[in-house]
Amino acid sequence: MNLSSRIAAPRTGTEWWRGAVIYQIYPRSFQDSNGDGIGDLGGILDRLEHVSKLGADAIWISPFFPSPMRDFGYDVSDYCEVDPMFGTLADFDRVIAQAGELGLKVLIDLVFNHTSDQHPWFRESRASRDNPRSNWYVWSDPRPDGTPPNNWLSIFGGTAWQWDSRRCQYYLHNFLTSQPDLNFHEPAVQDALLDVARFWLDRGVAGFRLDTINFYAHDAELRDNPALPPERRNDTIAPAVNPYNHQEHLYSKNRPETPLFLGRLRVLLDEYDAIALGEVGDAQHGIELLGEYTAGSDRVQMCYAFEFLAPEAPDAASVAAVINRMDQVAADGWACWAFSNHDVARHVSRWHLSPAALRAYAKLMICLRGTVCLYQGEELGLAEAELPFEALRDPYGIEFWPEYRGRDGCRTPMVWDEHAPAGGFSTGLPWLPVSPAHLPLATATQEADPGALLHHYRRAIALRHAHPALAIGSIARARAEGSVLTFDRRHAGEEIRCAFNLSDRPTSVDLPGGSWLAIDAEPAVGQVHAGGPMELGPWQACLLLRQEAPSSTA
Repeated sequence: MNLSSRIAAPRTGTEWWRGAVIYQIYPRSFQDSNGDGIGDLGGILDRLEHVSKLGADAIWISPFFPSPMRDFGYDVSDYCEVDPMFGTLADFDRVIAQAGELGLKVLIDLVFNHTSDQHPWFRESRASRDNPRSNWYVWSDPRPDGTPPNNWLSIFGGTAWQWDSRRCQYYLHNFLTSQPDLNFHEPAVQDALLDVARFWLDRGVAGFRLDTINFYAHDAELRDNPALPPERRNDTIAPAVNPYNHQEHLYSKNRPETPLFLGRLRVLLDEYDAIALGEVGDAQHGIELLGEYTAGSDRVQMCYAFEFLAPEAPDAASVAAVINRMDQVAADGWACWAFSNHDVARHVSRWHLSPAALRAYAKLMICLRGTVCLYQGEELGLAEAELPFEALRDPYGIEFWPEYRGRDGCRTPMVWDEHAPAGGFSTGLPWLPVSPAHLPLATATQEADPGALLHHYRRAIALRHAHPALAIGSIARARAEGSVLTFDRRHAGEEIRCAFNLSDRPTSVDLPGGSWLAIDAEPAVGQVHAGGPMELGPWQACLLLRQEAPSSTA
């Protein structure tokens, strides 16, 4: 049987999330159903079948809550409603129902670190120093000279403190000034956020993606962050032009109080048999925090760090190093790997990938131990859209233009039909322009071409579903020899050797003795190898299922 032709069956059970494939939907840009140029819940309903046919187990929907849209939904003004631009709660209920019919779980994006400054909680908090919610946000008196209480910096540039004339105090904002940070040292804040989670769990969500999970708690003493030596700086989290990279964020995030809140959240999640996926935004300690936040049964189930969201393309040595680092510091944790999302340039552009390289990395993603997160359009090979300054909507890009162009280039609309207006995304003027370079990669065009990348992703996901060793197995013997990365996946007697030539030059790899069946070595599926040298073409991935070990007398 040609295993690449198997239909991917979504995983079920209480631990369906282990090894699952999650498809991220950025609702503004997925599908517009009413012609206003903005994607919505009705559009998600119209296109859910695409996600199901891909073989995904779940969708993650980025924020659709009421918001002033200063940060396009990540500045929430009401946690328990739907912004009218996206639809209604009834529309959301229909998404839950239809996703269930298609075998898809639904995760929604909860932004607990901060709210919009238009949220009723903040309006009350800023009104006085003695109202019932006065301590719900992080307030501080100025230093004697009137300057902010410490040196903490905002990811969006400049100080992380904003003066408020109503209270004559500063409030903390790790992101935009219009996104004040909630105070997790206040028990009532934690209680209110757990009530938010319960509201959506009662509506049938399978869990949450938790935005900026490591930012939740801050140092109660507001101590200064130390300087970060230049040799330790990198632009994984913030662009190099941002002074945020000059600090070791020892006190403004990554605090020991965060896992205590996660424990409270986990109790609620277990009540509903639900899960949480945390975003760990840290350039120096991402994997360590991932391990800390997902270890045991009293934290969240999985997290993703930024190792593969970095600007540099991972080579054989760096991937092996990440795998081995996970084994060293997060062996009891569970990762969710992503190459692209709504916050970074699409990886085909970020890593300057050829079509062959793009396919190899897609296969690599599917073979990693952990859960997989794909970003809408990744399965089409969409590149980062090139936008002029006047088309930008992202405040991050506007602030640091032109050295950093922001996140709009990865947020442009999906393309469904290259011959339809706006690529089939909308009958109106899209909120961001559709890239002309994306049109030939539209879904309808790729559906008609059996050799298209879309089908490559479907086959890869089907292979993961077909082999428990790839989905939930252990990972061992990760090593790099030149451009070749190899590692083993094992589960319940099934052993798969994964080999990747991450270069544009042919090479070879040595197989251990025994009998190995190629289960996905395009185009050599079904070949049997007896160990020893095996040729790998440029950017070739080869997955081999052990048939039998060499005899002890051989």
